[in-house]
Amino acid sequence: MKKISIMVPCYNEEENVVPLSETLIDMFKNDLPNYEYDILFIDNASTDTTRVKLRALCENNPKIRAIFNAKNFGQFNSPYYGILQTEGDCTIPVCADFQDPIELIPELVKKWEEGFNIVCAIKSHSKENKIMYFLRSVYYKMIKKMSSSEQIEHFTGFGLYDKSFVQILRDLDDPIPFIRGIIGELGYKRTEIEYVQPQRRAGKTHNNLYTLYDAAMLSFTSYTKIGLRLATFIGAIFAGISIIVGIIYLIFKLIYWDRFAAGMAPLILIVSFMSSLQIFFIGLMGEYILSMNKRLMNRPLVIEEERLNFSSKEQ
Repeated sequence: MKKISIMVPCYNEEENVVPLSETLIDMFKNDLPNYEYDILFIDNASTDTTRVKLRALCENNPKIRAIFNAKNFGQFNSPYYGILQTEGDCTIPVCADFQDPIELIPELVKKWEEGFNIVCAIKSHSKENKIMYFLRSVYYKMIKKMSSSEQIEHFTGFGLYDKSFVQILRDLDDPIPFIRGIIGELGYKRTEIEYVQPQRRAGKTHNNLYTLYDAAMLSFTSYTKIGLRLATFIGAIFAGISIIVGIIYLIFKLIYWDRFAAGMAPLILIVSFMSSLQIFFIGLMGEYILSMNKRLMNRPLVIEEERLNFSSKEQ
């Protein structure tokens, strides 16, 4: 009998972890009775009662397992690490807030049984804030056009990954993984299923402007060259313009030395514009260097504090 691993990353999800586990268990009982399953929660140092409830779940059901991180390791490292710790024939990451529809899991499994190693769940619409959905759409289209590898629009990571692809993820040993980009770049035998994303069941989202910016810059610096190329091309263009303007200014000053006066205003404007342009591209190159630095340091994805319901061999 094939085994399906459900991986649930969580942070301050005390209102959701118990209802989610109950919904998943009922789904396997009613819709996927011919499969074994396990549910792995990976907690990113919650400060509420999430861990208390996860301990109770693990005590009552050996098929529910948990990993407690020593601290919060961010929105990318913890879920990625959780996927690497699963042992099923396939792995399905699911958000704890019910925004990834549980009822879609049987369809993901059906596509997997048809021979697809990766099944991506794509948001066709969302009941979240319309402005945020619009901004996400603009971002996805921009990064898709700029990227040197395929990018999947409105894919959050929710989907099904065969154990052969999970092994590829293990072998990558990437200290700052961006799984959406990795799937677009390395994924094979892939198909997609569309769904409408519901609103969060309970609690508050942990995304803010900084985390969204962090996600955007991680994908930008990992999968595009356009930032550095723009710095090179625009720098060359403006250097050429500056040389031409300088030559023209010199000629006019030599011919009309007693009458030609450019004034300070144009000079101040040009210096301010060029300085702003330089600062922008220095900051952009700094983002690339920061991404390289994190990969060179090769820190572990997470540090575990505790594991529940793992065998002694897996501890």
